[in-house]
Amino acid sequence: MDRTKYLHILLAFCTGIFLISCSTAPKVVADLTSGDLVLEVNQELSTRLIKVGDSRIEIAPFNYSEKVMVGGKWVTSFAFSNVATTDISGELGRGSMTMIKGQNGSLEKSVSFQVFEKYPGVFVTQVSYTNTGTEPITVQAWKNHAYVIPTDPKQSAKIPFYAYQSGAYESRADWILPLKDGFKQANYMGMNATDYGGGTPVIDVWNPAFGIAVGHLELTSKLTAFPTSYSNESGAKIAVKYAHDTVLEPGKSTKTFITFIALHKGDYFAALETYRSMMIDRGIKFDPFPETTYEPIWCAWGYERNFKIDQIYNTLPKVAEMGYKWAVLDDGYHNAEGDWALLKDKFPDGNAGMKAFTDEIRKNGLRPKLWWAPLAADPGTDLLKEHPEYVLMNEDGSTQDISWWDSYYLCPAYPPVREYTKDLVRKILTTWGYDGLKIDGQHLNGAPPCYNPAHHHERPEESVEQMAAFFKDIYDTARSIKPDAVVEICPCGASYAFHTMPYFNQPVSSDPLNSWQIRLKGKTLKALMGRNAPYYGDHVELSDNKSDFASTVGVGGVVGTKFTWPPEEPVYDRKNKPQPSDIALTPEREAQWVKWLDIYTEKMLSKGEYRGDLYDIGYDYPETHAIQKGSKMYYSFYNESFSGKVQLRGLQADQKYAIKDYVNQIDFGIVSGNAAEISVTFEGSLLLEAIPVKE
Repeated sequence: MDRTKYLHILLAFCTGIFLISCSTAPKVVADLTSGDLVLEVNQELSTRLIKVGDSRIEIAPFNYSEKVMVGGKWVTSFAFSNVATTDISGELGRGSMTMIKGQNGSLEKSVSFQVFEKYPGVFVTQVSYTNTGTEPITVQAWKNHAYVIPTDPKQSAKIPFYAYQSGAYESRADWILPLKDGFKQANYMGMNATDYGGGTPVIDVWNPAFGIAVGHLELTSKLTAFPTSYSNESGAKIAVKYAHDTVLEPGKSTKTFITFIALHKGDYFAALETYRSMMIDRGIKFDPFPETTYEPIWCAWGYERNFKIDQIYNTLPKVAEMGYKWAVLDDGYHNAEGDWALLKDKFPDGNAGMKAFTDEIRKNGLRPKLWWAPLAADPGTDLLKEHPEYVLMNEDGSTQDISWWDSYYLCPAYPPVREYTKDLVRKILTTWGYDGLKIDGQHLNGAPPCYNPAHHHERPEESVEQMAAFFKDIYDTARSIKPDAVVEICPCGASYAFHTMPYFNQPVSSDPLNSWQIRLKGKTLKALMGRNAPYYGDHVELSDNKSDFASTVGVGGVVGTKFTWPPEEPVYDRKNKPQPSDIALTPEREAQWVKWLDIYTEKMLSKGEYRGDLYDIGYDYPETHAIQKGSKMYYSFYNESFSGKVQLRGLQADQKYAIKDYVNQIDFGIVSGNAAEISVTFEGSLLLEAIPVKE
């Protein structure tokens, strides 16, 4: 239906026999604007979202976006009583705050909507609920930014929405998903399995016209959820939700967390960068990345747990010859998680033997890094015999299992656990001589609430909220010993917890299931940790065809491998029987590995500025990533097979560029930076360099 015809019908509706119905429609009492996002509030304190600018789009119709649950039912409608707007200036900069109040029975609602000059398109929200009656009220849950975003019937794209989903799940699903009919995910930041939980408290849905993100801005992890669902009939539903019983005595209030809603164009990258920036303004601090975090990595995990020391010693010269800078000792050197005592068959001289091992790594011109799984302690270890009080307890007094390691959680909020952990870091970096930590485990994102009476927690949620502080202890201790120490955290495919990110300096694709995950995780982590974050693409053997360096290099990742050498060297299985290695460095593979390592070292795109704002990972075809390094631009295209034109975005309009496939040394001629595009044909990937040409 065209707009003019719609307005005529609406006018007739409101001036004819339906006048009474229209006159009772809630009146708009506040019309708030932040950039291109308009938020309207009506007399029931229901809100509507509208995008203005080039065109006016109703993003989400009126809905009870902020509400509470009492007696198992959502309290939604509040009769408007007052609105007031004031200028503000604070940690997010200059702006204004509009306070709107309403009443439902004995429950008063007061909503604060803040807008800031620095963050156009963003509303920062906090809601207070006050018991104005004479009897206690139990608030069981609240929701902020609960919106239904209809599918645009005019949209030509086959996928109505893509979504960034930040919950951590045992399935290790993609962090970016196309929304299909019936999709539903809670994105709970608590435990979604016995040892999978936590995450980044932001979700995002977008289409070719706009994107909407919601999240919270609290400085510690909270047991929030970010439910997302989609149906063909209603569209996409999003919200911030918190479930916790709070008793309001007469005259008492409770507040929601500080939450936000953000409008953006393009994919989720812009929203995550906005979130990162707001959190930095609120006090989160990221240190500069040391040069060591960008150096290429070889890991001994190719020999798995039953490695022989001589296998590693014999491989180190080849690792150094090829140009790798780090050698990582992975799982299998210790007796048990928790004790971390060295196995006598591998290190018969104990600590001295481990120090001799790291000395040998250095003799080959390499830096040693050690695998480690903190917060885990195996049943029967000396640690738990001597300190049974270290464990995290569930409400029923049981222990919480870490399934992969067959271990128990230690409590990250218990000071003696923190001291024990810092002592381990000192031992690893000083007594054993390591320069870096590979911290591993799906349990690292979050912890369950702890009810251990020996810990004297004020609230069980302290274990959840202090997880980041636990890792800060590790990070600060490591860097106090060696300022350029590399601290890598690998949460085994789970979505990263943002609050921990300031306390490690090397994110990793973390057991990717395919090359697509390497690329999407690269884009995500560059948004959350900085465009030049030293994102490690993990062992290339985990990529498509066990050899896809292009997916790591093209998104500005640090390259790594776990090859075995020489080709005939076996790998020992769990029964200690030799088996042929399927990742051996054959002469053919060595030539390919050397080629890509030379490309990585020459271009060092990992130090460049990842331009995640230029291409939409969901809707642009083929999938494209861009990196700016000085005056040059680098592009990487991915598709099983592609033939056609590609756009080279981000070039200076008044500049000409020479375009070259720097992997295969093929020239694509000269283009003008103004709306540059070229015709290409490729399979798998195409990596291009755009070099300014002097007139």
